[in-house]
Amino acid sequence: MSNSSPSQARRVAIAGASGYTGAELLRLLVSHPAVKVVALTADTHANQPITKIFPSLTGFVDLTCLPLDPVKLAAEAEFVFLALPHKASMTAGADLVARGVRVLDLSADFRLKDPAAYPRWYGMEHTETHLLREAIYGLPELYGRAIASARLVAVPGCYPTSAILGLAPLVRQGLVDVTTIVLDSISGVSGAGRKLDLPYHYSEVNESLKAYGVAKHRHTPEIEQELSRLAGREIAVTFTPHLAPLTRGILTTITAALTGPRSTAELLEVYREFYRDSHFVRVLPEGRLPETKQVLHSNLLDVGLVADPRTGRVIVVSAIDNLVKGASGQAVQCFNLMAGLDERTGLWIPGLYP
Repeated sequence: MSNSSPSQARRVAIAGASGYTGAELLRLLVSHPAVKVVALTADTHANQPITKIFPSLTGFVDLTCLPLDPVKLAAEAEFVFLALPHKASMTAGADLVARGVRVLDLSADFRLKDPAAYPRWYGMEHTETHLLREAIYGLPELYGRAIASARLVAVPGCYPTSAILGLAPLVRQGLVDVTTIVLDSISGVSGAGRKLDLPYHYSEVNESLKAYGVAKHRHTPEIEQELSRLAGREIAVTFTPHLAPLTRGILTTITAALTGPRSTAELLEVYREFYRDSHFVRVLPEGRLPETKQVLHSNLLDVGLVADPRTGRVIVVSAIDNLVKGASGQAVQCFNLMAGLDERTGLWIPGLYP
């Protein structure tokens, strides 16, 4: 429950509350001191109490999930989080924005600025292209001021969050040859969502590690778009995701050729300066590299690096919890900025260890 008075609390709704990101949003928002959760939707669990779907929420929220109806949501909520599958947020998001609601979309439906990218990477035509120009990419570390005044925020994907923030200082300052960027990411199974699908069954995933979406993963254009904006030129990257027998967490390893001799200490200083005002990015000291264990259930991103003078390359490692900083926590961080709150509100907790 909110610790603020009803007159102070922002009225918030979650569309798609029965998925992993919806559940994580609820976990964070029910104890947020400036939020009152007023409505939940879940078409596949319509008319079921949320505590029947997620018993862990018993005693914290007593709402029943309803079918998605943007008109009703707009009448009840000031802010709506869309935790819907890709392709499902376009129409609902446009309808809500038109009705004066401020929207945070956790799908990919408003992340890409080029409408032509959607048929290629998502197999669909974008029907609300006017909003692609308006939507703000929801990385507070890069676009905090724009997010604060936005009507529509496109919350980034989990892989792109770890990759873009892992590379941003180097790309912005021209310290790497952007034609040499290679990203390898390992993710836990919750990144695939809650749907039942054979490749994600326990017996398929356990004691196994596999690459997937090689040279065609849907997060590739998102990574390239944002790195290109940072560099001021078009960038193409090699991105290979991997599935590991973990519930949560993403570890991304990035390699790129340096544009000149730099030591590990020099590059770490660049990162510390770049992220000096970013509460949720922890730049690790020389000799330490990130581990997913240190950020689980938190909105933190840990980043560390090693400069390799033998090859003239830099190796950057970043770690996040894919459901928090990679999705729901980042959405709440954006909400805090939009609501005029300290971005740490309701999120300032360390990782759950061990």
